[in-house]
Amino acid sequence: MEGRIDHTVKRLDGTETSLQDYRGKVMLVVNVASECGLTPQYEELQALYTAYEARGLKVLGFPANEFGSQEPGTSTEIATFCSSRYGVTFDMFDKIVVKGPKIAPLYRTLTTETPEAFQGEIAWNFAKFLVDKNGFVINRFAPTTTPMSAEVTAAIEAALTAP
Repeated sequence: MEGRIDHTVKRLDGTETSLQDYRGKVMLVVNVASECGLTPQYEELQALYTAYEARGLKVLGFPANEFGSQEPGTSTEIATFCSSRYGVTFDMFDKIVVKGPKIAPLYRTLTTETPEAFQGEIAWNFAKFLVDKNGFVINRFAPTTTPMSAEVTAAIEAALTAP
């Protein structure tokens, strides 16, 4: 179905995962980077995941290098950085292209096949898409909107309680 987030993606360890496996969960999909001024958001993404994971939230981090080459590392380097610096336990995926002619299918769907209010090119690292239990985008947050902000947590609460 158009606009549904059901792509197959690769984890940092190289294994493939279908996002269909997350059906029934609420997902926060974020393009991340290790050398960005917004990188400290990893701490809040982890806090958000810790607070809501038992209720059905999955945070999915997708490293991207399109903005000032702020994610230059290999998958192993990214995994080490995330776990040692921020204690990340949420799902992290292989580096992905989030804009431009080589955009990954997942990000093409997120930016062009969603409700018009959520469409548009990714502007920077840490753009956030909230995906409902059925795999459809229901909100988009700017890179500077922090993960633990009232705006994000209220949207997550609503999504978690929706049928």
